[in-house]
Amino acid sequence: MNIYFACSITGGREFESVYQAIVHELVGKGHEVPTAHLAESGIGAVEAVISPNAVYERDVNWIRACDLLIAEVSVPSHGVGYEIGFALGIGKPVLALYQSGRKLSKMISGNPDKNLKVETYDTPENAIRVIVDFLAN
Repeated sequence: MNIYFACSITGGREFESVYQAIVHELVGKGHEVPTAHLAESGIGAVEAVISPNAVYERDVNWIRACDLLIAEVSVPSHGVGYEIGFALGIGKPVLALYQSGRKLSKMISGNPDKNLKVETYDTPENAIRVIVDFLAN
């Protein structure tokens, strides 16, 4: 399955280890994750040299080509919010995950789109279980 993984880059990286665990699990299960590099440490510097137009074109093309989008949304991110909205707008299933106890934008938590599933997790292992369940359905 082709899975677009979305996570915060410039908004904050405090959940980077969760991003890495998720990507490791997805790739390990044989899924194609064109955004796997976004979970890597130091990605901010790598992405900083790419023009905004190139990032936009690359990312919307990856979203168009994906089967679904999984977003870790514990850290607010304009880009991740846009990616979620874009994916939903073209009919892609979306899983938005966030750590229990964190505040979530009401634009995500209140969105009634049938293709959007919003779930919490307590540990990276729990996040992976939520993802496995999402992919099974």
